[in-house]
Amino acid sequence: MSASLSLRSAAETLAAPLPPLLAAAEHLAANVILGAHGRRRSGLGDEFWQYRPLHAGDEVRTIDWRRSARSDALFVREKEWQAAQSVAMWVDRAQSMGFTSSKALPPKGERGATLALALSVLLIRGGERVGLSNLSTPPRTGQLQLLRLADALSREGDEDFGAPEVRGMVSQSRAVFVSDFLGDVSAVEAALTTAADKGVKGAILQVLDPQEEAFPFDGRTIFESMGGGLRHETLKAGDLRDRYLERLAARKAALADLARITGWQYHCHHTDAPATSALLWLYGAMERDH
Repeated sequence: MSASLSLRSAAETLAAPLPPLLAAAEHLAANVILGAHGRRRSGLGDEFWQYRPLHAGDEVRTIDWRRSARSDALFVREKEWQAAQSVAMWVDRAQSMGFTSSKALPPKGERGATLALALSVLLIRGGERVGLSNLSTPPRTGQLQLLRLADALSREGDEDFGAPEVRGMVSQSRAVFVSDFLGDVSAVEAALTTAADKGVKGAILQVLDPQEEAFPFDGRTIFESMGGGLRHETLKAGDLRDRYLERLAARKAALADLARITGWQYHCHHTDAPATSALLWLYGAMERDH
């Protein structure tokens, strides 16, 4: 009995901070699930695909002991359908994602996390395995996995801008990157190149606040990053508008080109637009990459 109570207490402690994010994601997913068909498929079958090193979170029963005996490392015997039905998520939770220009709009990070978790709800209900693209949360199915994802996506980072992680990607699987992508674009290029080398295809969702698109500033203005690491003061903000808009357009074009070259898909979403439209795009992108 004590073990049961302890387990329940641990579960309640884990779930306590999650209902707002998970509830929002469940509600968002419910808005599209009526029109979405289930994704359960026979896939590519259960033929042997490859041996890969054991990752943190893999179950002991997946270890191939015969292959592992031939080296000092442990290996998992992976099948084709397991790779085909795995989706890795990277959601930027850096300080820049905390920006919102209005109390009526959600911060970029909150919208991105909600969209990623809502997509996870749809995919897991369709029988797919979803995890994070780092090594913290390997792809799995089930309601417990949604709790793990919600917990991870609720945590914010300390850095000004985030960079995609690809360590936990499974070869020949799919992935989703969600960010404002206003940091170093070379980090995105490196991540997509690594993903392409692994045969991973996916979707890039750029989330921006409408003020970041319009640049409605004039006169004396102080620009400061959310983390306080960058600061710029000008007396003529209006003179910067054209150059800013040109650089933003160039960044979008660079992301779209990177996606095209590596076989990914790119879409820009604004926080004043319905979240449902972005979720439908993400869901459709996963269908097209299947």
